[in-house]
Amino acid sequence: MRNVAPAAAASGVLLLASNTFAFTAIQRRNPATTITQSTPSSPSSPSSSTSLSMGLKSSLLTQAVAKATRHPAITVAAAAAVAGTAAVKLVLDRPSRTYSADSVAREYDAWTSDGILEYYWGEHIHLGYYNEAEMDAGYKKKDFIQAKYDFIDEMMKFGNIDPIVDSGARVLDVGCGFGGTSRYLAEKLGPKADVTGITLSPNQVKRGTELATERGLSNAKFMVMNALEMDFPNDTFDIVWACESGEHMPDKEAYINEMMRVLKPGGKFVMATWCQRDDRVVPFDEKDKRDLRFLYEEWTHPYFISIESYKELIDATKLMGPVKTADWVTPTIASWRHSIWVGIHDPVGWIFKPTKYLKCVRDAYCLERMHRAFKRGLMQYGMFAAKKNV
Repeated sequence: MRNVAPAAAASGVLLLASNTFAFTAIQRRNPATTITQSTPSSPSSPSSSTSLSMGLKSSLLTQAVAKATRHPAITVAAAAAVAGTAAVKLVLDRPSRTYSADSVAREYDAWTSDGILEYYWGEHIHLGYYNEAEMDAGYKKKDFIQAKYDFIDEMMKFGNIDPIVDSGARVLDVGCGFGGTSRYLAEKLGPKADVTGITLSPNQVKRGTELATERGLSNAKFMVMNALEMDFPNDTFDIVWACESGEHMPDKEAYINEMMRVLKPGGKFVMATWCQRDDRVVPFDEKDKRDLRFLYEEWTHPYFISIESYKELIDATKLMGPVKTADWVTPTIASWRHSIWVGIHDPVGWIFKPTKYLKCVRDAYCLERMHRAFKRGLMQYGMFAAKKNV
């Protein structure tokens, strides 16, 4: 597969481009022919899972072909576009990174090594925060990386973490990536604070340590450790911070229990994680199940759970005070398409890495499917904050 990946990716790009050109030609020859987004098909329809195809539904493509039958050249181009779109979508709809015991460490090692994620996302492998005014002005006007710093600041406020009050805190960052948030917290809370980031990826530990050393941050350190079986004693940390790591945890209960265990009495817990809708209220239909299966298997997630289910797990520990929850879909949803836009606007991060073309196409496709899942309420952005009982 490695040998054919660049060719497949290039073919995919060319096919998608040909679709656009072909239907532009149809519209120029026949101005009355307009292609718009259709409403989703029924849940039982195999094609309803997630029709990206550059925003064109197969039924609309077929209609355009039918209208073009009186123009043989256009008919051929349109037929090629339909076939091309179907072929590309068939490839992209097959998840390529299904969860396994070592898949999370392997994939994050690869993402760290190729440098593409760091080039575009900076040091923070999490979504950004966009306030109402920024959304009204257009999310692309906001600096993509600044949005991630803004997210950390907002998450600190949500968790009642204060640079003065918590200036000497011992902090655990669970699922730290290559340490962007850990380093930011180490700077924000000052030199008396001590921040430890844990991850399954040796490459992320290496990169996180390099960046901390470059900045002279001796109070930020990183280690390879399984969040489900941490080596720390009970009641070790003043703050436990977890940002977008729960998605990869194969045992959500153990994940919560371990974080509560290592938090000191009176300590602060704050977590951000992607959640799926609570299907106990509105059961998933077949389309929901197909969409979730793709989101699990494309980015090596074992499964998601709901905001309500996470709260129940925290409450079940009987260690925590009242749990504050929120759904931050509105201020974070722009991140998905903004991620795609920065790669198109500035292709330098990937254009000279042809062996990564297919992976980049797949990631862009998954970003769009994430956007759609969050927008229609299948997915939610869970926020949690609580203090441990004294």
